[in-house]
Amino acid sequence: MLVPDPKAVRKLLTRYASLRIAQAERERPATARELADVSYTLCVTMGTTDVREAVARADALLPDTGRRDPDGEAGLPLAV
Repeated sequence: MLVPDPKAVRKLLTRYASLRIAQAERERPATARELADVSYTLCVTMGTTDVREAVARADALLPDTGRRDPDGEAGLPLAV
């Protein structure tokens, strides 16, 4: 199985999260279309048909660096 480039995955997750926020703040057809496109791309990249599963797989793929608090506790996942 091919492993996606973590940089590309991080960009997809960032775009996905930004679009989810934008759509939650103000629903617009253009944002909804772009969110659907990014969701589809994320699913294809992560080899799943469910966006929640794709986000979970993408988050698991990314390295832990920068995701721990000063006490050494695990922080929130990159994409929630």
